[in-house]
Amino acid sequence: MARNFLSIDDLSVGGLAGLLDLSSKVKAAPSDYSGRLAGLTVAMIFEKPSTRTRVSFEVGIAHLGAHPLALSSLELQLGRGETIEDTGRVLSRYVDAIVLRTFGQERLEALARTATVPIVNALSDFEHPCQCLADLLTVIEQKGRLAGLTLAYVGDGNNVAHSLLLGGAKSGMQVRVATPPGFEPIPQVVHRAQEIGDETGGGALVSNDPEEACAGADVLYTDVWASMGQEEEAAERTLVFQSYRIDQALVARAASDVIVLHCLPAHRGQEITDEVIDGPHSVVWDQAENRLHTQKALLLWLLGRV
Repeated sequence: MARNFLSIDDLSVGGLAGLLDLSSKVKAAPSDYSGRLAGLTVAMIFEKPSTRTRVSFEVGIAHLGAHPLALSSLELQLGRGETIEDTGRVLSRYVDAIVLRTFGQERLEALARTATVPIVNALSDFEHPCQCLADLLTVIEQKGRLAGLTLAYVGDGNNVAHSLLLGGAKSGMQVRVATPPGFEPIPQVVHRAQEIGDETGGGALVSNDPEEACAGADVLYTDVWASMGQEEEAAERTLVFQSYRIDQALVARAASDVIVLHCLPAHRGQEITDEVIDGPHSVVWDQAENRLHTQKALLLWLLGRV
């Protein structure tokens, strides 16, 4: 049965640590892995726009010696009503893995049920696990560890927040999420993160107070206030989220050596100020680069070519 990566929770605690260690090795010595996927083809289906995910996967697949096949749903019969299940059955006869960026998590799960090759969640409305891998690698590089650190996420309780809760808890981190009332992460995700934290020494806490969440934190994180598909809510969200901006005042409440993360794209002046994203605590560009290295490691692991 093919390995899949639909959620950060698909990885065991040891599996996550091992994948991050592999990512560090791939980044340090890319030439050691340059031909590991020679002769293979990886299909990438994008039902949502993409910059970092599209480019990092396509470049990473090519670096590993495989052929990246980038597709939009409009180029496939998916755009004319063919089911995602049938698409999975057919593509499994042609390619060695499928990367899907989509809306509903159920589409990924349906694809995984019928495909016989590994499926990768390149973003859904529920989770963004590939981003979480890059986030955790960036923290390791900057702090030397994950366990015992506190990460404060400020903004919308969205797919990125879900993956950070799960991945942070698996890594022994304390993850605090501060959102406006009514925009909290899904309770089941929070409960699962708390369960994981009970085993790892990590934890998950959700509140509506960004100052409390950021107090003493080792890592500050934010994301756009309105995700893809929520454009009609953008103006209303801008009013609601005004006090959930990472600015210099919130940075000052965190640890003196805090690092600041943002998964990008950034709406400067909304969820983060220029002063912070361009400031000395920001490691946003290292974080963006690490998408390439962690996704290469992920594909090597999924395809058994480590």
